[in-house]
Amino acid sequence: MLISTRGRYALRVMIDLAEHREDGFIPLKVISERQAISEKYLESITKLLVRAKLLSGLRGKGGGYKLTRPPEQYTVGAILRLTEESLAPVSCLAPGADPCPRAADCRTLPLWQGLDKVIADYLDSVPLSSLTRPADTGK
Repeated sequence: MLISTRGRYALRVMIDLAEHREDGFIPLKVISERQAISEKYLESITKLLVRAKLLSGLRGKGGGYKLTRPPEQYTVGAILRLTEESLAPVSCLAPGADPCPRAADCRTLPLWQGLDKVIADYLDSVPLSSLTRPADTGK
């Protein structure tokens, strides 16, 4: 499993918005500058996140993006599943994969299934809120 740039950037966008929740809708330009990610690339990522209802978007003056739920209600697993084709450690376990003709005799299949479960359980146990920095109180 290799997490793509799109998956890593989606997490960064979600963390940024979680850390600035109190600011309301955040313009994409602001997120782009804070995260040093191309605004054009972020457009495709935010479209995906809005379509999945993880973010809400508002056009025009005062517009931008914000989380639709509190940060503790998102998991890293849910975010990465939107952006990655698969989180499976081997192709035969990827969603929609054709059944492997060797599955019945495969000595390593239980190993890969176990690793797949460990990965999924771990990513699903990490809330977005655990990745944010505490708010700066000015002290």
